[in-house]
Amino acid sequence: MTETLHTPPQTAAAPVVPDSAREAVGPGAPRALKRSIGVVGGTLLTLSCVTPASTLFVVVPDLFATLGTATALTIAIGALLCVGVAFCYAELGTLIPSAGGEYAMVSTMAGRLAGWLVFVLSLLVVMIVPPVIAMGTADYLAPLVQIDARYAGAGVMVLATLAGLLDLRANAWITGVFLVLEVVAAAVVAVLGFTHAERGAGSLVDLTVADGSGSGTEAVTAMLIVSGLAIALFVTQGFSTAVYLSEEMEDPRRNVARTVLLTLGISAVVLLVPVAAITVGAPDLAALTRGDIGGMVEGWSGSGVSTFISLCVALAIINAGIVMVIQNSRVLFASARDKAWPAPVNTVLSRLGSRFGSPWVATLLVGVPGAGLCFVNLDTLYGVTGVSVTGMYLLVAVAALLGRRGGRSLAPAWRMPLWPGVPVVLIAVLAYVLSRQEVVYLLWTGGIVGVATLYWLCYLRPRGATRWLVSVPE
Repeated sequence: MTETLHTPPQTAAAPVVPDSAREAVGPGAPRALKRSIGVVGGTLLTLSCVTPASTLFVVVPDLFATLGTATALTIAIGALLCVGVAFCYAELGTLIPSAGGEYAMVSTMAGRLAGWLVFVLSLLVVMIVPPVIAMGTADYLAPLVQIDARYAGAGVMVLATLAGLLDLRANAWITGVFLVLEVVAAAVVAVLGFTHAERGAGSLVDLTVADGSGSGTEAVTAMLIVSGLAIALFVTQGFSTAVYLSEEMEDPRRNVARTVLLTLGISAVVLLVPVAAITVGAPDLAALTRGDIGGMVEGWSGSGVSTFISLCVALAIINAGIVMVIQNSRVLFASARDKAWPAPVNTVLSRLGSRFGSPWVATLLVGVPGAGLCFVNLDTLYGVTGVSVTGMYLLVAVAALLGRRGGRSLAPAWRMPLWPGVPVVLIAVLAYVLSRQEVVYLLWTGGIVGVATLYWLCYLRPRGATRWLVSVPE
């Protein structure tokens, strides 16, 4: 199904900029991050960013509220779409192993403006998601201590920021330990749900949800499922972290693709199995629609097991915060190295720590504002995030469709099967999913993209020789 080409690479990946036009970002030439992790470390970090357990307990209850018994089906469809997306990421990530992730890939393949818009969408996602997830910590610390969700979220963001300043290899082991605990929690929920089944497997496709009164039922329409796909894509989208980490992976031409595909497979199983178990094991449809997973676990097993699960989820959320800060700081660091901002800003953001080699300024600028966002009303931001992820995937699929033009078709890289069919189908499906999102979320995201386009037109484009010079480190 796949092939790895070994022909000498063609020099088409990064723009060639004359010495006179190069502006140093800090001392000397643009700096590359240190390669220190392999497939195991990359998979641990990437799975921790997908954080199936915290997604299961924090995000999935909202899907139960709108999709009821159709939640597992919707996530399964989203995971199937993500297989095609993962193919695109795996191929482009081996061709363009840069901490810039999506924007480096899209800029190289589809042009600088498209890359800039992908950067803005990815920045929206990476700035919003960590504090939203972090605020869920309070609910799962409740068996031990009562904390305001805003303060708990801010504390998690501060802790994640401090951990993000460490060496990446150290973080891989820290997050690996936490990851084991969250997988155990998800497994316990799955076992409890299936052993207390109230309905058969057919309930996974009967497509019903409790009505507003909680005493009746309503049908889940196909349009509701399509609308929910944006969030379903979001809950499995963490596999893209492997691309952000590609600059720090040993032998990225092989390891990036392996990490992307392995992570997607594991995370889909860890998420889908407990969701199916909860669907068949919920006492009734009203309880399922309420999405109180902690309450269902306590009803199935007692308070002791429920407390254990809650603490595992709290650790999973902290784990996710650490990895998200690591990922997001790399994106910000790469944007400065590629001169997306005025010179003084680029100089500061591209600084690396002398001891651990981490982009410490970028890490602080991601983590500290994230703590502040915990005190902002984020009710609409799930919708904005879903639109942003869908739009970002759409542009990555376009880049994958263009990725084999000219000499790039001979470059050594992992190659997806069924090209160009996979990116063509993805573009059509993702465009349709995007068109079915709520207008208010489309307007919010479109407004931000519009402002970013003005920045491109007024600042970046007129300075094309010295700004937004997307580089791909050797």
